[in-house]
Amino acid sequence: MERIPAQKWYRTTKLADDITLIDEPYIKQFYRCNIWHVRGRHKDLLVDSGMGVVSLREHVALTSEKSVMAVVSHTHFDHIGCQHEFPNRLVHKAEADLLAHPTRQNTLVEGCVADDIFDALPPKPYKSSEYAVKSAPASHLLEDGEVLTTGDRNFEVIHTPGHSPGGIALWEKATETLIAGDIVYDGPLVTDCYHSNMADYINSMKRLADIPVRTIHGGHFPSFDGKRLHEIIHTFLKEHDK
Repeated sequence: MERIPAQKWYRTTKLADDITLIDEPYIKQFYRCNIWHVRGRHKDLLVDSGMGVVSLREHVALTSEKSVMAVVSHTHFDHIGCQHEFPNRLVHKAEADLLAHPTRQNTLVEGCVADDIFDALPPKPYKSSEYAVKSAPASHLLEDGEVLTTGDRNFEVIHTPGHSPGGIALWEKATETLIAGDIVYDGPLVTDCYHSNMADYINSMKRLADIPVRTIHGGHFPSFDGKRLHEIIHTFLKEHDK
């Protein structure tokens, strides 16, 4: 399989409201994490950091231009691979131990990571059989209802367990924007991880349904609007809330 040079590994797409999507286009879409960068007055916000097979800070200038709050939506391998590159690391307390002590098992590497999740491989010396996430102990533990500020923008932390116990979303009331992580996106939702919980997932979906959202930036797949969010939640609850 072809190998991609490090300088071509990432792709950036500027969206509305000073939000930029950073992603890894050579990872197949289901496994490709959406990394969200939000420009702030005094500091920037980064939600998730991809697989970590190529340095994010070294190859995406946007992530090193200002002080960054590097927030973890949850601790699966595809979302936390470059977390160790940022000194200010924020994660919900329910998954702090996983971020500090990742293994191939507890980050879902085993059973997921193989060459066939790529359309083209990262540069050498990457080997899927040896891939692992690096330890990145949190500098701050997130709580439900906490507000993160960049100096001019405020994001409320919403604890969204279900996909994983410490999953979070970030809600910006001023722009009616939700950065959702993996609790909801416009694609096949994963409800059967080793630490998933369906009762929690249902409650999280019901909670999100009550938020007046205009734009949702999920952990995977393209962004979507509030109408589509309610369609996804309705379909999910119809299937699982019995």
